[in-house]
Amino acid sequence: MGQSRGEWRIGVAGLGTVGAGLIDLLAERPAFSPSGAPARVTGVCARSRSRPRPTDISGIPWFDDPVALASSDENDLFVELIGGSDGPAKVAVETALKRGKPVVTANKALIAEHGAEVAMLAEASGAALLFEAAVMGGTPAVKMLREAMVGDEVISVAGILNGTCNYILTQMEATGRDFADVLAEAQRLGFAEADPTMDVGGFDAAHKITILAALAFGCAPTYAAAEIEGLLNIELLDIRLARDLGYRIKLVAQATRSVEGVSVRVHPALAPLDHPLARASGVLNALFIEGRRVGRIFIQGAGAGAGPTAAAVAADIADVMTGAVRPVFQAPAAGLQAFTRVDAAHTLSRIYLRLLVRDEPGVIAAVSETLAEVGVSIDSFLQKPVEGADGVPIVLTTHAAAESHLTEAVRRMAALPALIREPRVIRIAPI
Repeated sequence: MGQSRGEWRIGVAGLGTVGAGLIDLLAERPAFSPSGAPARVTGVCARSRSRPRPTDISGIPWFDDPVALASSDENDLFVELIGGSDGPAKVAVETALKRGKPVVTANKALIAEHGAEVAMLAEASGAALLFEAAVMGGTPAVKMLREAMVGDEVISVAGILNGTCNYILTQMEATGRDFADVLAEAQRLGFAEADPTMDVGGFDAAHKITILAALAFGCAPTYAAAEIEGLLNIELLDIRLARDLGYRIKLVAQATRSVEGVSVRVHPALAPLDHPLARASGVLNALFIEGRRVGRIFIQGAGAGAGPTAAAVAADIADVMTGAVRPVFQAPAAGLQAFTRVDAAHTLSRIYLRLLVRDEPGVIAAVSETLAEVGVSIDSFLQKPVEGADGVPIVLTTHAAAESHLTEAVRRMAALPALIREPRVIRIAPI
């Protein structure tokens, strides 16, 4: 790809919040890059040409097809902000890479599900493929793992990677409203999509932690191996009882490496009230990175929004313009292997267990005996009558035990005669 008079010509596919923010940023600061060369948007593409937008695109050449934009000789670098793991976004990215054109994307689904495949294309043609904005918006999680941590061995990454879920949990606790009510408010405010499944189902966070795991451990992104549990079963009662026990519920995404392999999980988890993850409120994202030599690093910041995410895209554009070269992940794409998945049954965990039982003699003894029979010990215990409830909630937290033992304990609890509803289980974050 040639450059025109030292200027970098940028093609932008996708003109939503981030695309509009990027166009404004480049218009205001065309010479933002340390390379000293200016950058200018020379082509745009979106689903609708006539749709009202917060930025003026009238003077920028329009392309009806993102693949045509990706292959155009009128731009030197292709920015993909369409989204989606397949379809036009994937084809456009592949087209640009095959032509040796650098690609910057915010598409976490594409990188999580097809990362090794597109990395092979990039490295075969010598084109850069960068995706800082795919995880934590403007907070540099990707650069931290790809660049700053290469001298260390990363043991684990864990954090809050979805602002929608964090907002919902924060508002449920602060206002005492239930999940459905707060979700509806988040949709009205633009914090949640009309179809919130990707967010509240945990899939968005799973895409992001899959990418971070690949960068942290030098393996291929393996989204299919992630264990995913969203927020749909979280009740206001659990939020209140967890707080009484000294915890706050968060949707935690975690990837851990051990001699057995790699575990990648997304699930609701209890974090102690004084822990940084518990204190990350609203739409904030937060992440711990633990290295064998540097110990723990904590970063927190905006995980979405026009300004932060456009800044992350611009940072990747600057890397391309300055000629930064490195593998897409932590090793050449040809040698990337899917990680070995740890058998969850052997993983040690602690859990919060809520039981709704009839108020009758012998119930607490039966609960304790059932846990003891499978080798699970109690760490804390709370019995708290709730006005209007059909029974009495019994809540306990356990010491660490093999998940196979915890699963068996919950199965036996479900068979107790005094039980009114299925047991409610939430993991306690090992952080």
